[in-house]
Amino acid sequence: MKLGEILLKKKLISSTQLEQALNLQCLYSEKLGELLINKGWLQSHDLDQALREQHWRQQGFWVID
Repeated sequence: MKLGEILLKKKLISSTQLEQALNLQCLYSEKLGELLINKGWLQSHDLDQALREQHWRQQGFWVID
């Protein structure tokens, strides 16, 4: 699962914020999480938690919401 999908699912960002960040990411080649934090749309501890969940999902572990 992509990071943006996890953040949306957890309601940590809006779809508009994700769309804007993805557009900026194309321009500046910055990581999505860094962009969201720099814009003030996401806290670093929320990013850490979402990245942890993404890692677990990629390893095939079940994540219970």
